[in-house]
This record gives sequence, structure tokens and C-alpha cells, in this order.
Amino acid sequence: MLRLLVTKSAVLLFAVLFSFCLSGAARTPIKLNPGDTPPPSIGVTIDGEEIVTSKYAGKVLVVTFWASWCGPCKKELPMLEGIQRVAGKGQVQVVAVNTESPEQFRKIAKTLASLTLQLSHDYRKKSAEAYGVNGIPHLVLIGRDGKVINVHRGYSEESIDSILDEINGALAKKDVAGASD
Repeated sequence: MLRLLVTKSAVLLFAVLFSFCLSGAARTPIKLNPGDTPPPSIGVTIDGEEIVTSKYAGKVLVVTFWASWCGPCKKELPMLEGIQRVAGKGQVQVVAVNTESPEQFRKIAKTLASLTLQLSHDYRKKSAEAYGVNGIPHLVLIGRDGKVINVHRGYSEESIDSILDEINGALAKKDVAGASD
């Protein structure tokens, strides 16, 4: 009887672990690296329109995942907005992907309506999962060629200046190439 109970327990444990693996909960987390092609979807607008990376082909694309309670995110958004305004939408596009509830996103989007960067929402976490987001802030810098230049995960406020330098470097690459054309 004890042997039968152990066998049934082992079968039940195997079934639970197998279904856990099939559910995706045990999947290896995605991790983007420099040179990778990023996932196409980067959330939806306040109007529910999907935002895709291909819309920004030929531009430097900055995708940042953020929330209103995140200290570094609050410091980062105005700086990224500054780059967006100075460089212009013809050169760079910042997409700020909010990870909070739809209600919170609507409130935030209304207060940030004057920004020129693109606000996006990902309450189902599909884009966050595809981009390997495990915490915020999480920023992906994508070059004009559509390839990942760098990924910054869970950085502090002290890292923002070096991230801005990377963005400026990516913007300067076309200027240098354009001068020789």
C-alpha cells in the first residue's frame, strides 16, 4: 500500500511539473543582446493602437519600460523627452512603455500629453516579456539598422548620463555616415 501511494505521488508530482513547464512558467527568460533584432510589438497607445518597431525604421529607437512609482524612471523620462525634442522625430523616437494598470496609464498619459515622446502601455506584459523585462527601469537602445545596440536592466539614476551618451553616439553615427555620402 505504501509503495502504491509513493508511486501515485510520484506520478502526480510529475504531472504537476510537466503542466508547469507547458504553461510557460518555467521558460527560460528572454534576454536581448546587442546585435539582436528586437521583438516587433512595443505596447499600445492610449487609443489602443499597437506600436511596432518597423514604424521607426531608419531612426534611433529608444524603448524604455517604466512606472510612475519608479524613481530612476521619473528622472529618465524628462531627459529622454529632451533628446526627443532636440534630435527631432526624424532622427530618434522614444517609446515609453508604462507597465501599470490601464487606469493608472490613462491618468499618467493625460498628465504627460504635452510630451513629444510616444507613450505606450503594456498592461498584459506581452511586450515586457518579449523584451525580457524582469524589473524596471529597463531600456533598449535600437539603432537605425533595427538591431539592438544595448540593453540596460534595473539601472540607477547614476547610469542615466552614460545611457544618454550612448543615445547621442547612436544619433551621431548617421551624421558621420551622412557627411561621407
